[in-house]
Amino acid sequence: MRKIVIVKVSGITILVASLIGCSSNEQFVSRSESGNKPAASVAQSQNNQVASSPSPPSQLADYALKKSVDPLPNDMYFKDYGTNQFVSTAKDRLSTFAADVDTASYTMMRNFIKDGNLPPAEAIRVEEFINFFPTPYPAPTNQTFAIQADSGPSPFQKNLQVVRIGIKGKELRAEERKPANLVFVIDVSGSMNRENRLELVKKSLQVLVDQLHPTDSVGIVVYGSEGRVLLPPTSTEDKHAILSAIDELQPEGSTNAEEGLILGYEMAARSFKPNAINRVILCSDGVANVGETGAEGILRSIEDYARKDIYLSTFGFGMGNYNDVLMEQLANKGEGNYAYIDTFSEARRIFTESLTGTLQTIARDVKIQVEFDPKKVDSYRLIGYENRDVRDKDFRNDKTDAGEVGAGHSVTALYEVKLASPAYADLGTVRVRYHHASSQKVEEISEPVKVQNALAPDATFLAAVAEYGEILRESPYAERSSLADVLKLAEATATGEEQLEFVRLVKDSMAISRN
Repeated sequence: MRKIVIVKVSGITILVASLIGCSSNEQFVSRSESGNKPAASVAQSQNNQVASSPSPPSQLADYALKKSVDPLPNDMYFKDYGTNQFVSTAKDRLSTFAADVDTASYTMMRNFIKDGNLPPAEAIRVEEFINFFPTPYPAPTNQTFAIQADSGPSPFQKNLQVVRIGIKGKELRAEERKPANLVFVIDVSGSMNRENRLELVKKSLQVLVDQLHPTDSVGIVVYGSEGRVLLPPTSTEDKHAILSAIDELQPEGSTNAEEGLILGYEMAARSFKPNAINRVILCSDGVANVGETGAEGILRSIEDYARKDIYLSTFGFGMGNYNDVLMEQLANKGEGNYAYIDTFSEARRIFTESLTGTLQTIARDVKIQVEFDPKKVDSYRLIGYENRDVRDKDFRNDKTDAGEVGAGHSVTALYEVKLASPAYADLGTVRVRYHHASSQKVEEISEPVKVQNALAPDATFLAAVAEYGEILRESPYAERSSLADVLKLAEATATGEEQLEFVRLVKDSMAISRN
C-alpha cells in the first residue's frame, strides 16, 4: 500500500510527496536536499547502484519540519524506483508489468537540458523516454490491440539481444470520438506565477478547447488558498464563454489542491454523461498544502471515482519548484495519463495531434506478460517500468489495477536478453490482458517473440533512447557505453522532427557534461 506522508508545520499541512511502503528499492529524493550530481559522473557512467532502501517516515517528517512554509526555489520532488536486474529464466520465466503511456519524464529531461543542466538521476523513468516516440506499429483491424514482438542483436553489448514488445491500440477518427464531459481543475496559487507557468496553462487549454466538438462540455474549477467553481459545465457551442474564463485566470494565494480536486470531481459527477468521456484534467506544478482530509484521502477518492468511469489526467508545468511524485501518482490512481508540458509546441502535440488518445480510453488495467523459453533464454532484464511491476500470479487477476491506454496509443517495452544458445526460432510468448472500455469484458491476446538477424531501424533508434536514459540515471548497466555511442546510433537511425530533436538533446548533454 502506498502512503503519502503529511506533516503539519505551524498549523499548515505540508505534503511530503513520498510514497512509503513500496518495494525496498524505492527512495524519495528532494533536489533541494541532495543537490544535483556532478555532470561528469553521468558522462563517465560510474557503476552506481540505484537500488536503495526507502527513507524511514521519521526522517521524512524531520525533513519536512526543517522546511519553511514557502519551499526553496529549487525544490524538485522525484522518487527513485531502483533499476531492474537480470533474472534467471530457469528461476522465473515470466515478466509481468502494467502498460504505461506517460511521457512526463522525457519532456522534463528536455527542459533540464534546454536550461543547460543534466536532469537528476532519479527523475529518469526510461519507459517514458521510449514511449515518447510514436512507433509505426500496424493498427489492429478487428480487435482492440495488435502486438509486435521482435528481437535482434544489441547495438551496445555483443553478447546480448534486444527484445522489443510493442502494442498498438485501435485508432479512431476525430469524428468517432465519444462526446467529452471535461472538468479543468487549475492551480492558480502563487507558485504558478513563476516562469509564466499559468500563462502556459492558459495557452495550452485554449488549444484544447479549440479542438473540442459542439457535443462536448467544459467546466472549470480553480484553487489557490481555497477551491472555487469558476465556470459551471458549459457546452462548447459557447466556446467564447469558456475561452474568456480561461483568459481571465490570475495567480492567487497559497495552495489547496485537495479542495480543488474535490470540487472538480463533484462537478464531474453531477454532470456525468453515460456513454461519454467523463474526465477531470488537472493542470498544476504539483506543489500542494493539502486540506485536513489529507492526500491519502484524495487518492482513495480518486480511485472511487475512477471505478465510476470518471478519470483523471494530470499535466505538469514549471521547473525549480515541482512535485513529479504527486502528479504521477494522482494520474495512476485516477486511471489517466501524466504528461509534462514544457513548451507550447508540446501542448499542441498533446492537445491537437494526440487529443483523441488523450481523452478516450479504449482499455483499462492493461497488463503485459512475457514468457521466455528457458531452453532458449538464459536471463533477461526489463528496461524501465520499475514502478509498473505486477506480480506474475496477478496477470489473470482481473481486480489488479494496471495501466490505461487511449485510442491509437502505442506502448513499447525493451528487454535485454542473454541467449542460452544461438536461437533461430521464437524466444517465447507475449500476452496482453485488459478490460475493454466499452464492453467491460476482459480480453487476452498473445503473439510469439520472433528472432531476427538485425534490429529493425525503429527498434534500433529506441535502443539508443533507452541507453541514453540508462546513462542519465547512472544505471550500472550503462557502463558499457557513452553518450558518444548513443549519438552515433541515434544519428544513423533518426527520422522525423522528434527523433532529430533527440539527436540535438544528446549533443547538448555531451556539451553540458564536459563543463
